[in-house]
Amino acid sequence: MRIGLLAIAGWLFGATVLAAGLVSPSTSSAASSGPQIGDCVIFREGGAGLVLRGPTYWLKGSVAGIARERRQLGLCPRLGKLASAYTAADRALLAAAMPCLEQESDSAPIDVEVIRLRVRVDDWETPWSHQHGTTGWLFRGQFLDQPLKKGAVIDMDAAWLEGCEAGR
Repeated sequence: MRIGLLAIAGWLFGATVLAAGLVSPSTSSAASSGPQIGDCVIFREGGAGLVLRGPTYWLKGSVAGIARERRQLGLCPRLGKLASAYTAADRALLAAAMPCLEQESDSAPIDVEVIRLRVRVDDWETPWSHQHGTTGWLFRGQFLDQPLKKGAVIDMDAAWLEGCEAGR
């Protein structure tokens, strides 16, 4: 139970920090409640090794739509295999269930607000083979099970994204 509550607390803290980081300081107080349409966002993955510490692979885009929804936390799907054996469909199933609990909780059901962003894809860098990096949510020109194309719109959880500058 402790691990599940810590995971929830970490996710909520990360979502709060992320939402604050997506808004520039010059925006009004009404707009400072989270990401805004047109904001530059980036999804980063990889680079956790001893030599490469920064994210190696990324997906960059702009916010095309925002939706807030209430979700009741459920258990994370159990796939019964090692993470290294997950397919793109397995990763998409896990991503759709997030945020979720690793273990059952004895407390009452927990409701959380989730901010979903529709991200218009501008650019990306993904690994193309297992030698380039471990397969993750970005692999062979795809995000999860969706092919990446400039201008395509992908639905994502705001907690997965960081703010960025559009020109970089």
